[in-house]
Amino acid sequence: MIRKTLILTLLLATLLPGLAQAKKLEVVATLPDLAWVASQVGGDQVRVSALSLATQDPHFVDARPNLAVKLARADVLLVAGLELEVGWLPTLLTGSRNARVQTGAEGYIDCSIWVYKLDVPEMPIDRSMGDVHSGGNPHYYLDPRAMKNVVLGVAERFGQLDPAHAADYAARAEATAARIEEARLRWEGMAAPLKGSPIVTYHRNWPYLAEWLGLEVLIELEPKPGIPPSPQHVARVLTTAKGQGSKALLMMSYYPDRSAKLVAEKSGMALIKVNGGANFETGEDWVDFMDALIVPLVAAGDAG
Repeated sequence: MIRKTLILTLLLATLLPGLAQAKKLEVVATLPDLAWVASQVGGDQVRVSALSLATQDPHFVDARPNLAVKLARADVLLVAGLELEVGWLPTLLTGSRNARVQTGAEGYIDCSIWVYKLDVPEMPIDRSMGDVHSGGNPHYYLDPRAMKNVVLGVAERFGQLDPAHAADYAARAEATAARIEEARLRWEGMAAPLKGSPIVTYHRNWPYLAEWLGLEVLIELEPKPGIPPSPQHVARVLTTAKGQGSKALLMMSYYPDRSAKLVAEKSGMALIKVNGGANFETGEDWVDFMDALIVPLVAAGDAG
């Protein structure tokens, strides 16, 4: 009996460290780009999933039960914040019944706290102004400077939640931040001739990209954020683009492109249409996604 107990004790002593190491942080991100950040920082210590797809408008994600199930199992939730997910995330959080990731809980990480905000309203807002966010524009994930800050901030929070692997998170974050910084310098060199150039966009997804590269957004195809373009506004956009010599029209692939194609064709602009971010489901890297955006933007400027 004593021998059996000793053997069992030795087996447990051998197995328990392995079991402890196998425990991963269950991380859920609202956006694919934030899921990419979590995977880069977390490595083998995390299991990551995203609530939205790169081909979905992040303002309007269907709050399906399977997404609430993901949240129910989560230790950590990464959100873009600035009201980007306000139309669907609260319903999922309520349905998850998971105290770990509710707003204000330790596992709830609002990534907007680490970025400089653009388009912060200076006056009271209401629905007549369209889809305006009271805390500022939430599309900061198109600026490598913001993404670098998010990477480092997420690593710090992961380390607080999982102190045993804090050094690992920090090391991976530093390596990822260095890679983003290297890419940023390369992109800025490529896009330097574009500084001051006018562009047209569909929705107000692009202020951070424009501010970073020194581009001027002349006008959006949406007359107000979230409001589809009318024929009259399309005509105004076309006149503005021609008059100011815009060479590119930028839009996300989840928006209808009929008006954009018309304006681009009649004005001679290049229509640059990309997903809303890196396709996390297929393993696309955020740096590669940004390359696929910057390269045609530079080419459009060179063509002019």
